Amino acid sequence: MLSSCGARLRALRALCRDASAPARNPRPALRSFSSEKDPTPLSSSWSEELRLLSHQFMKKCDNGSWTLIPPQVFHDLQYQAYRTFQNSKLMKGRQVSTTLFLARNFQEILGFEYALFYNKDERRVVCFFQGGPLLQGFPGLLHGGATATLIDSIMAILAVNTMGFIMTTTLNITYKRPIAIGSVVVLNIQVDKIEGKKVFLSCSVRSADEKILYSEATSLYIKLDLEKRLT
Repeated sequence: MLSSCGARLRALRALCRDASAPARNPRPALRSFSSEKDPTPLSSSWSEELRLLSHQFMKKCDNGSWTLIPPQVFHDLQYQAYRTFQNSKLMKGRQVSTTLFLARNFQEILGFEYALFYNKDERRVVCFFQGGPLLQGFPGLLHGGATATLIDSIMAILAVNTMGFIMTTTLNITYKRPIAIGSVVVLNIQVDKIEGKKVFLSCSVRSADEKILYSEATSLYIKLDLEKRLT
């Protein structure tokens, strides 16, 4: 098992080598995905099922109630959070990669492949996801940590657009069934309630036909004070 992990790590290093250099130019101003159209077509490398589900849901974007979230917006959210709250004293003199785990940094089909849709009025996010072989735990199955990363990251997107910059406080996941590598699942995420600086969310992970429940999750996020840096 250790040898297989080592092989996957070497593959990751090879795939991400070009992306590991620090950015020389400042990032563009953060854009709200609630009002932005994604000019990039859905990936042609996706499975037929993932493309079909995504294209069907894109029809709901025509009336403006749902919005397709471009992956670059997610990347910019994470990068701006890092630039805002990093400890400049600790990071002085260090080279810091801007490569982010969930921002499709892997070669297509190997890692996280997904399409995100956001509904501002309903405070909901729907995600169609397909996991590649680099996310494997037991042979043929998606690693539970990859599932947790996906859930936390997509929940955070909804929390950020609801409250502003946030931090995960609690994340509780109940795993019902394993997810096969390459299969398509649907994440339905919603805001349950808001209490001051706290926002509570829930998530379900189901099969493409939504008949099989793979995981359920609840989370609590706290709004961060932009005037204060983390220590």
